[in-house]
Amino acid sequence: MRHRCRVKKLSKPTDQRRALLRSLATELIRHGRITTTLVRAKVLRSEVDKMITLAKNGSLSARREALGYIFDKQLVHALFEQAPTRYGNRQGGYTRILHTVPRRGDNAQMAIIELV
Repeated sequence: MRHRCRVKKLSKPTDQRRALLRSLATELIRHGRITTTLVRAKVLRSEVDKMITLAKNGSLSARREALGYIFDKQLVHALFEQAPTRYGNRQGGYTRILHTVPRRGDNAQMAIIELV
């Protein structure tokens, strides 16, 4: 059965959605905490968790896969150095989503997503 097995489209075509998630993931890993809409934060959570799981693995193929997704090469190297020590004993759930006040312009639900 394929019922309900789809990704959130975020009202964007595939290429724009993929580019948006790549840039959000890059900035989240760079800064450790970003503010975005709640739906984007929920979709971003799975992407960032995949990147941190690759960094915990630490193999060459995992590093190449992360380099193909994250824009900044130095950021990938820093992630692969820090992730095994920071998240070594954690089995998932590397991000936290905090609800904030709605956005003033269009009343969209906003959230802060941060690395644990």
